[in-house]
Amino acid sequence: MFLGQYVHTLDDHGRVIIPARFRPALRDGVYLLRGLDQNLMALTPSQFEALAAQLQRLSLTDPMARQLKRLMFSAAAFERLDNAGRIRIAAPLRALAGLQDEVVIAGVGDYFELWSPEAWKAQEQALNDAEANAQRFIMFQLSLQAATAASAETGDTEPEDDGQ
Repeated sequence: MFLGQYVHTLDDHGRVIIPARFRPALRDGVYLLRGLDQNLMALTPSQFEALAAQLQRLSLTDPMARQLKRLMFSAAAFERLDNAGRIRIAAPLRALAGLQDEVVIAGVGDYFELWSPEAWKAQEQALNDAEANAQRFIMFQLSLQAATAASAETGDTEPEDDGQ
């Protein structure tokens, strides 16, 4: 699981250091995609393949499906970690997310995102509004009781440790 937030510097070659906790999950590489919030999404190969399979099932005749495919695939890139634990972010992807000197790397569970510090600050301000959050997220009906019950059914009492 990808958790936490980190700030790293982008070097002159467009490379950024990936947090050490994230690297074991990325030993087979990482797909970088245009995010949905003026950011980038970073997916493992298996996650990308699952997403790609879902997108490929969408109808070619549906204009919205075509737009979604363009959004997700047109700027996507596959990268491998170098020996220093860095990935290269291609110039078009850096431009899409407004990445210049620093990159905020934010774990969001099953993937992570890359943000410009300015865009991340705006995102954090929105997330820190407790009243707005209560209204925005009520539809998800999150419950620790339901999560605990699901864990009890599977016998899973400890969170998965995948080296993050």
